[in-house]
Amino acid sequence: MYDIIVVGGGHAGCEASYASAYKGHKTLLITSNLKNIADMPCNPHIGGSAKGIVVREIDALGGIMGKIADKTHLQIKMLNSAKGPAVQALRAQGDKVTYPKEMLNTLNSLENLEIKEGMVEDLIVENNEVHGIILEDGTKIESKKVILTTGTYLKADILVGSTRTRQGPHGEKPSNHLSDKLKDYGFRIIRLKTGTPQRIDKKSIDFSKTRVEPGDDKLLTFSFDLEPQYKIEDQIPCHLTYTTEETHRIIRENLNKSSMYGALDDVEGIGPRYCPSIEDKVTRFKDKERHQLFIEPESRYYDDMYLQGFSTSMPPEVQEQMVHSLPGFENAKILKYGYAIEYDAIYPTQLNATLETKILKNLYTAGQINGTSGYEEAACQGLMAGINASLSLEGKEPLVLKRNEAYIGVLIDDLITKGIRDPYRLLSSRAEFRLLLRSDNADLRLRKHGYEVGLINNEQLERLEEKEQEIIKLREFMQENKIKMTEEVKSIFESENIQIPTATMSIEDLVKRPEISMKFINKIVDIPFKEEIQEQVEINLKYEGYIKKAYKEAEKMLKLEKKQIPEDIDYDDVKNIASEARQKLKEVRPKTIAQAIRISGVNPSDISLLSVYLKKEYNK
Repeated sequence: MYDIIVVGGGHAGCEASYASAYKGHKTLLITSNLKNIADMPCNPHIGGSAKGIVVREIDALGGIMGKIADKTHLQIKMLNSAKGPAVQALRAQGDKVTYPKEMLNTLNSLENLEIKEGMVEDLIVENNEVHGIILEDGTKIESKKVILTTGTYLKADILVGSTRTRQGPHGEKPSNHLSDKLKDYGFRIIRLKTGTPQRIDKKSIDFSKTRVEPGDDKLLTFSFDLEPQYKIEDQIPCHLTYTTEETHRIIRENLNKSSMYGALDDVEGIGPRYCPSIEDKVTRFKDKERHQLFIEPESRYYDDMYLQGFSTSMPPEVQEQMVHSLPGFENAKILKYGYAIEYDAIYPTQLNATLETKILKNLYTAGQINGTSGYEEAACQGLMAGINASLSLEGKEPLVLKRNEAYIGVLIDDLITKGIRDPYRLLSSRAEFRLLLRSDNADLRLRKHGYEVGLINNEQLERLEEKEQEIIKLREFMQENKIKMTEEVKSIFESENIQIPTATMSIEDLVKRPEISMKFINKIVDIPFKEEIQEQVEINLKYEGYIKKAYKEAEKMLKLEKKQIPEDIDYDDVKNIASEARQKLKEVRPKTIAQAIRISGVNPSDISLLSVYLKKEYNK
């Protein structure tokens, strides 16, 4: 008997298994192929816009994705560094060989974790409670909790041109029966799709026709605990090229040969809106003369280059023409053709905020089975499922992150409240409190939660508390120390073409000026604090008004979060609300008024009527 069984060894399964085992629970991670632990079937990058913030949040809570990425990446950079701090996020190009290897080593070091190969085809269910799993050979393995992290393997079909092949991303056998069993238990199952581009032999690319995209010349880490594990000069560059009019002509003339545009007439899956195939880009954005494509290395140990942005389900002979029409790819050798993959997922409004399902008790789901796309979205769900399954075993309150606390909170709330139409991808625009949810302050926001749930140790907490104190001390230092406008100081202002203040000013007041940075102040006064402490204080000063406004808005939301909706409410008794609102409220069954407001199809008038009903019937 296990405490927790995790099904699937992708990024969600790794985080769930780690959290459960680290917290001392006897855990089984079962996967169809041990070689695919932490696999990266698509681009091996970690992070990106919004996603990089999620990786830092995972690390702040005690998860492992950020640490593994720091130890194994090929290059790293801060995206949007010229823009405001709310949209800055780290992106690292991972190594497809060393990332999974390092992850497996980390998991194998946990004494409470056992890893086995096997294909799960059913669950042990009694009275709508899950008590374990059933393998394809009929073997039953009992557990108190089960976490499904099956990725794209539920009834997976590879689509290329007019061919449909039932198999996983690397040609493996998919799970052919589990989603049918879930349907029998009452789950609404949907069909989704994602895709991947070609892999190109590096030696066959003419890089002189492309633009170099290096990593940053500043040492960076996802993890708040690790020092940089690399040298700036050892980073491997990516490159940039573009589609051409010839590329677009080839695609348009062969559109009927694409799986998604007529070559197959039984495609049900909906593809990702924010990571479309090249066919979608050409047909949807006809005004665009070209689309950018990134040429990215997959590993230090082999020469496959990933053609980011060129995902397709065209047949191989058309892909040859498409690739050879690109600048630098005239003689390119395709090592692996692009393809689309169609798979089953559950509709996510069937989940509670803990990621335990509403249909079956003791069953949690995380990752692409919940309708998301991306390694980072999967990993954070796996972490939260592992935490909450463990807390439930311990008889403790679950950890549910709010929208003003974390992008992870935004993601889960969006899934369970709004549902999905296509594979969900995190974007900074989805977070209404994004100025509070920055990359730089993820530890300040979440590390104490990680400590409370048992994934952050005393030493890590002490470092956080020391950082908090250093921020206070620097603020005091900047208030107490003033800069006189001596001739020497004036010359420094003049050399930077910055207007010279007319009077002596405190460092704090100077930094509040938009044109003056902490980097500039260090040219005048030696600031005896670490760079990350200076960064925190500078952001807090420059955006003080906006941050205060965001906190006020968050307080309003939190008041509505406190207005609970009873679980036994019968929405048919709420008079005069719109029929669409009634149907959506029945489907989602929101826990609070704040959550009800966020349901698409529920209007302010419906909320007013619901509030009146709750006050009358429940005195709430």
